[in-house]
Amino acid sequence: MDADDRYMWMALDLARQGRGRTSPNPMVGAVIVQGSEIVGTGFHQKAGSPHAEIIALQKAGEQAQDATLYLNLEPCNHHGRTGPCTEAIIKAGISRVVAAMEDPNPIISGKGFARLADAGIKVKQGVLEDKARQLNEAFVKYITTGLPFVGVKVAMSIDGKIGTITGNSQWITGEKARQFVHRLRDHTDVIMVGIETVLKDDPRLTARVEGGGGKDPVRVIVDSTARLPLNSQVLGSGSHAGTIIAVTEKAPSEKCKALEEKGAEVIILPEHEGRVDLLVLMKKLAERELTAVLVEGGGTLNFSLLSMGLVDKLFVFIAPLIIGGKESPTAFAGSGIESLQKAWSVENIEMKQFDRDLLLIGYPVPGR
Repeated sequence: MDADDRYMWMALDLARQGRGRTSPNPMVGAVIVQGSEIVGTGFHQKAGSPHAEIIALQKAGEQAQDATLYLNLEPCNHHGRTGPCTEAIIKAGISRVVAAMEDPNPIISGKGFARLADAGIKVKQGVLEDKARQLNEAFVKYITTGLPFVGVKVAMSIDGKIGTITGNSQWITGEKARQFVHRLRDHTDVIMVGIETVLKDDPRLTARVEGGGGKDPVRVIVDSTARLPLNSQVLGSGSHAGTIIAVTEKAPSEKCKALEEKGAEVIILPEHEGRVDLLVLMKKLAERELTAVLVEGGGTLNFSLLSMGLVDKLFVFIAPLIIGGKESPTAFAGSGIESLQKAWSVENIEMKQFDRDLLLIGYPVPGR
């Protein structure tokens, strides 16, 4: 591994420390190297706070003169919540900038690199670009499409069941797998479930991270006719994250008012095939700068999202259990497909193990 790769790995590791806190901004890490000595590091901690470059430059001080700056993302060249990082880089006397990828934000997109080059700074880009894109995949999706990045998490038996014939599903996976899910929640902006999941499990939908310090995501319940019980735990969890109930015009106005009196926000959306239009819902979430959604719904919601092309990533836990039963619920229900040629394939698979449970992480690709 050459020096540029080595320092870029450090920048990526630093950026990762801001996971779940920077939205709608990307995660960015910075490393400043003078000769072979690291003289400054930083990462973007949350939206509105100083960018990674600024923190690293402040730590480096005069040692930034003629040094190399490593970044996993192109520096900004505009006034947003903070000032342009390019001007701070130029003023500090940095002589070389190594970046993993161009910022996909049209406001920036190459302009930061151009400004640095115009100032006589050597610019190298594309170092570990695939790793940088994966790290900020939610930001890339949001900023280029106006839609949030959607991950679907399922926990199923080895025969593909997410519950018994009576609906019992707690718990299919073990404690370590469930702790990983709470970390996923901590890293996302929104957790989304369908009403059937709430009626069956009455979840709190909070991020209960081991050791504390978890950040609860906004809870979104897809509930076309406002069937959510007023005594549901999701309405009384004590979380400050907020709960959104997505309904259609078929929802009784009296029930919607009662839900709002319990502290929920009710949004009325158009219908798609008799249920909440999920594409419109995703657009509404993106308008609120909610860039990442974790879906922990049942088979109906999962399949609806998948069939509409709204699922970007899958987190599939497989427990060494056999549940059986023709009527037992599956991870993806809905109408299904007619031929294997139309099946979704899952690509770029990563596998993890938590005690006896396996986790497959991958990206769905539609069939023909």
